[in-house]
This record gives sequence, C-alpha cells and structure tokens, in this order.
Amino acid sequence: MDTKEEQFLYNLSNVDGIAGHEQEVREIFKEEAKKYTSDIEFDGLGSVVARYGEKGPKILMASHMDEVGFMVTNITDKGFIEFQTVGGWWAQVMLAQQVTITTRKGDKIQGVTGSKPPHVLTAEVRNKVYDIKDMFIDLGMSSKEEVEALGIRPGDMITPRIEATRLNGGKFLLGKAWDNRIGTAIVLKVLENLAQENPVENQLYLGANVQEEVGLRGAQTLTHKVNPAIAFAVDTGTAGDTPGMTPKEADSVLGKGPQILIFDATMIPHQKLINFVTDIADELNIPYQYTVIAGGGTDAGRMHLSHDGIPSLAVTVPVRYLHSHTSMIHEDDYLNTVKLLTEVARRLDDEAVKEILSY
Repeated sequence: MDTKEEQFLYNLSNVDGIAGHEQEVREIFKEEAKKYTSDIEFDGLGSVVARYGEKGPKILMASHMDEVGFMVTNITDKGFIEFQTVGGWWAQVMLAQQVTITTRKGDKIQGVTGSKPPHVLTAEVRNKVYDIKDMFIDLGMSSKEEVEALGIRPGDMITPRIEATRLNGGKFLLGKAWDNRIGTAIVLKVLENLAQENPVENQLYLGANVQEEVGLRGAQTLTHKVNPAIAFAVDTGTAGDTPGMTPKEADSVLGKGPQILIFDATMIPHQKLINFVTDIADELNIPYQYTVIAGGGTDAGRMHLSHDGIPSLAVTVPVRYLHSHTSMIHEDDYLNTVKLLTEVARRLDDEAVKEILSY
C-alpha cells in the first residue's frame, strides 16, 4: 500500500459521521467516485451509490458510512453536556476519553467524558461499571451560555477524537471508525480497480449506506432503489486474537484475511454465493476466515429481504476493539479484501448470476 492510499484510509477514519450525520463521509465518497463514473445517485435517507458498467446483471457492493458515537441531548446550567449514545457502546471504554462535538455550522469543539478520580471512590464503587446515563462531557466551560455561544445545541453529533496512524511501523493501523470506514475504502478501491480495465460484464453499483449502527436502515432503502440481482455488505467483524477472548466469542485473527460471514442473527447467507466467493479465493490463494455473529448482523440482513429476495453475503474485515475510540485493523486484511471483491465483481457476469439464482 503506497503512502497516498494509506493517507486516504486515515482521512476516512478521521472524519466524523454518526448515524444521520454522515455528510463528511458522503462528500469523500462522492468526490472519489466521480473520478471513475458520473453516474452517482442517492436514496431519500442520504445513502449514495455509484454505477459502473452499462449492461448485464446489477451487482451491489455497499458499506456503511456511520460510526458509533453520541448526540447532544442537553446542556446543563453549569455548561456540561448530557448525551445519548448512537450505536452500541460498552460503558467501560467511554470514560476519560476525548471527543469532538460538530456544530450545525461544521465547527469542531473538543471535550472529554468526565470521570471521578479514584481517591473519592469506595472499593465497592470502583468495581462497578459506571452507568452511561450518569456520564457527561466537559468542555471546560462554566455555564450553559458559554456552551451555546460555541454554537452547540441538542441534536449535535459527538464522535471519538483520535488521529489514525500506523502502529509502531508495523502493519497494524489504529484509529476510530474503522467500523466501517475501512469498508467504504474497500468499495471505492474496487471501483478504481475495475475502472482501469476493460468494461465489466455487469452493472456494478458501489454504495455507501447511512444508519447501519441503529438498525441497518440505509441498506434497506438503497437496496430497494437499486434492486440488484446479487448484493454484498462490506463491513467489519470481531477479531478474537487478544488476551481474554475465547474462540467461542470470536476466532478470527488479524492478518489472516477477510471474514466470510456464514451466519448472523439477521441472515443465513445464500450458499451458492458463499461457494462462488470462496472458490475464487481458493483459486487465487487469497486467505479468508469463516465467522459467525450470533447476536448481531450486517447490512446484508436487510439487503437479502428486498423485493423478491436477493442472494446476499457479508464480507468483513476483522477488527480489534470494535466500537471504541481505538480500533485496530491489519493492512493485509484490507488489501486481500480488495483483491477478493475486485475479482468477485469482475466474474459476476450474466452466466454466473443465472447459476447462482438457479434452484
């Protein structure tokens, strides 16, 4: 991966965009996609899709743009911010972390989630998980009026504050929002790869959905709009290669390739489509890992139920420390997912799609 591509990944990670506030990510997607196609459309919720190819079956590959974060719900008289989580959080990763509040004008305001010092805590309290409803954000202000003068109001987006970076010169990339900015980067890279070749034998729709973290909402509306023959959700999954994780919880390893999601709580993927993808991976010696999400799902959960039913599959990048300020991915997993999905997109011509859809 060259320096320019690496910096592009960092830019996607660094911009802010929770569910319903994806505009910064959408602008990057639009500007990058315009380099390869002028056919760019939107659904009514703000999901975006770029079409490449003039004939053949419609193939949708889509990521989601939104990251987990928070929303301002109230400003106290003393100038502290009360908030609502947007997406799934574990309370223990939230305290004493820096955050960014984005105002309606786009101004970026720095804050920190407050925490009590251990000196004032009893042994009993120290061993309890702090309740999210009792948390607050400190902006270093002393009154509600001072905070409002910054342009902050209820409904404003709050996101983790961290600059993405390569960790200690190795292949591990650290940053916020890899879930799912890395998927967004992969979708755009597939478009770039195919645009540099001869015309594809299909109509490839490369999309970026809104509001996945609050219920897979953009995937439903964008898939309905496109009505593809085959659909892929390009997302992230849990890595299980850290102390304390058990194989039953997650057994994927960073650096061992993309994950093929064989079961989750929202979908049992189409078996012929799994075979089509894994056969290509085997042929090209692209490493991959099977994975299961027993208690959650991806955008494919809504994709496959659109219209008369659409064969769908989630291909995901393993991530350590999902839904926190400091998630971690492996460079090779990104590169191998791009390689696999580029070849999948290239080979899904009319004959291949008819075979997958035959019963």
